[in-house]
Amino acid sequence: MTRRERRTEEDGMGVKVAWGDWWRARREAARRDEGMTTSEYAVGTIAAAGFAAVLYKIVTSETVSGALESMIGKALDAPF
Repeated sequence: MTRRERRTEEDGMGVKVAWGDWWRARREAARRDEGMTTSEYAVGTIAAAGFAAVLYKIVTSETVSGALESMIGKALDAPF
């Protein structure tokens, strides 16, 4: 047991030392991560483009377009 651990146990703060060690380990792990590689960027870009295409198809479909026009028409014709 180190001097710091003994001192904090005497103070009743042994849990704070363990919590601080956990956070320190997380920060060090995050610092080692240097970001995405080129292949990860490519996969992310393709996934985002695919999601955008699906969303565009849904929003421009007859059903959704009609529902949006109906909602907007009702909102504009609302009495004040």
